[in-house]
Amino acid sequence: MEKEESGSPASFIDSTVVPGDVVLDLSSMTNQTIKLGGGLRQDCDAISVMKAGTLRLTKPNKYWVESSQKRYVPCVEDTVLGIVVDSKADATARKYTSVLLRRAPRRGVSRVHRLSCSVTLCKNFLIDIKGPALAFLPVLAFEGGTRRNIPKFEVGTLLYLRVVKANFGMNPELSCTDASGKAAEFGPLKDGYMFETSTGLSRKLLSSPTCPVLEALGKKISFEIAVGLNGRAWVNAASPETIIVVANAIMNSESLSAAQQIIMVEHLLKNIE
Repeated sequence: MEKEESGSPASFIDSTVVPGDVVLDLSSMTNQTIKLGGGLRQDCDAISVMKAGTLRLTKPNKYWVESSQKRYVPCVEDTVLGIVVDSKADATARKYTSVLLRRAPRRGVSRVHRLSCSVTLCKNFLIDIKGPALAFLPVLAFEGGTRRNIPKFEVGTLLYLRVVKANFGMNPELSCTDASGKAAEFGPLKDGYMFETSTGLSRKLLSSPTCPVLEALGKKISFEIAVGLNGRAWVNAASPETIIVVANAIMNSESLSAAQQIIMVEHLLKNIE
């Protein structure tokens, strides 16, 4: 069997790459549509790496660089956990009536024209997603959202969201719906406990097959979990002891092998039996 050329896309998949590596040549990939995730950029026909990590391919055609870091770089279609920090008016709410006086020629009679206008107040929520800038969540980015049905979130509310726009130099835009406009699992997360992880651990928790630590915990106890690709996780359970055990197990699992994760979970579960 002939060895693959070093410049072919398959030779870089699941391999370590560093900034400057050219991993794809679009001139040799005619009639193909590809999607670029985090860590990659296009320069003419060359796709090069912007950060160190492992090049991954999500079938059928999405390439991205997997790395572990604390700062999150937003990418379209990422699911994230965001915290409401403020709200910003999108339009000025004002009802006013303007009076226009117009003098008729020669007769000296004034005509009065009354113009009334009403503008509806809308607010965009400013969301902290651990990125380089705050993201914004439009009030209409909810299932069935209208200007008369505006959701109300207090500062500090935790939301499970989807990134819909992530352009360079602009604040990311978020949504509380899936691609079909349905709420699905998105929305506010009540009660429970939120903690931060690295972005690499977040991807492991969302990987398929199920991460060993979550599989081991799920066989013994019941709990809810939501993981954002921005390095945040939320856990809820019937008792505070269970929440603490699940959170500690997840945070301790990053540097452990699959077998070590199972042993660690068994040890932690002894504390609540």
